This record gives sequence, structure tokens and C-alpha cells, in this order.
Amino acid sequence: MKKITLLAIIAFTAVSISAVAQKSNKKEMKKVLFVVTSNDKLGNTGEKTGFWSEEFAAPYYELLDQGVEITIASPLGGQPPIDPKSADPSSATEDTKRFDADKVLQEKLKNTLKLSTVNQKDYDAVFYPGGHGPLWDLVQDKNSISLIESFYTHNKPIAFVCHAPAVLKNVKVLSGGEKMRCMFSRMMLQHANFLMFDEPTNHLDLESITALNNGMIKFPGVILFACRDHQVVQTTANRIIEFLPNGSMIDKINLRRIS
Repeated sequence: MKKITLLAIIAFTAVSISAVAQKSNKKEMKKVLFVVTSNDKLGNTGEKTGFWSEEFAAPYYELLDQGVEITIASPLGGQPPIDPKSADPSSATEDTKRFDADKVLQEKLKNTLKLSTVNQKDYDAVFYPGGHGPLWDLVQDKNSISLIESFYTHNKPIAFVCHAPAVLKNVKVLSGGEKMRCMFSRMMLQHANFLMFDEPTNHLDLESITALNNGMIKFPGVILFACRDHQVVQTTANRIIEFLPNGSMIDKINLRRIS
């Protein structure tokens, strides 16, 4: 069988919070909110999870060293769980070593604010570190959802890393194009060898359609898709099937009826 090639790869680019620090007025210290998970259970596997220490530490020290004031919040408040796998010595970086030795930060983590007490007005940006923990609590947390929506409607930077974009699942203020880019980003992380799309270019701007088209061309697996964008179809598909009203199908490239 000929391969029906296609694909969608659009990188979801979180706003760089570092830009907030670089634009900082010396007379006014910028404030960034870090939101971490309170969940320590990896579903029903019996394994432990939490936030990923390196994904927290790297941006934390990048901002701290630029004079940014950082507040940490979590759904339950208090000590958030750290994914034990991220503490493995083989995964250590200069930032995680600094994290482990930072008594001030460790004390700060023991006393994270309860998310329900946090107000968008008090911060210039918000950041969600990764790890599997957020997939269980922050995805459903009404305070987190409301907070993201508030930051978004006030045009403030919102950033996520690794698994953290999953917290956008129930956020309602994203445009159709933004939701599409988030879904494509999630697909990228799954490393699938087969993809199925229904009008993948819907809600995307020209730049995103071009990125999607290029990703489809380069995708090494199989893609089955329905699309009315002639450029996408002509540059990615090596077999085109037309479904007729009577239920029969026509192979448009080989010009023969399939059924």
C-alpha cells in the first residue's frame, strides 16, 4: 500500500519570561509567579511524581540572577512534591546542584502560597514548570485555570515547559489557532508514527500553515488527512482518495474507482 504522507509539527512557543527581566526598570523590581503541582502520585501506577527539579531550577536562577522577585504557589500550598527521577545524580546540572544546596529556596518551597490566595494583579508574569504532577491536579484546578485566563486577558507573559502546557486543556480564552498549536505541540511530544487530521489548517495563520506544511513534508511516518488547502495536499500527499455521495471512493492519482 502506498503511504499517505502528512504531518503536523508546529512548535508551541511559550513567551520568554526572561524578557520581562531584561525590560525591568531598575527602580521597580519585576515579580514573577511560579506555579507548581501538589500532586505526588503518578496515576494508579504506585509510583511517585511531582514537578521536575531542573525545569524549575533553570528558569528560577535565570530570573533570580537578573533581580526578579519570584513567588511560588501550588494548589494545596506548602511543600510541593519533587519528581524523584529528576533528583537522580545522572540528571544533575549546575542549576540542580545549586537548587539542592539553596537553603533559602528550600525554605521557600516549604511555604508555597495556596493558589486560591494568588492574584494576577500582583505579578508581571507566570511560569509553570514541567513534570508529570500537573497532569493530575493543575489541569483541573479552577484557580489555575482562572489565573491563566486572567494573565492572558491582561496581556501578561505566560510560560510553560515540557508537560506543563497540559494545564491549558480547560482554559477557555485561547483562540482557535492557539489551541491548534497547543494540540500539535502535544502530538510532537508523543513521537507517533501515524497521524490522522481533519482540516489541520483551520484557525491557523499563514506562518503556522507554512510551518505545518513543512512538518508534514518531513514527517517520516504515515498520515491520513482531510484538507482543502491545495498547497498542503499537493506538497504532502502521495495518494488522494475522493469519497462520493453514494459511498464509493475514487483514487484521484491513479484515476480508478476503489469501491
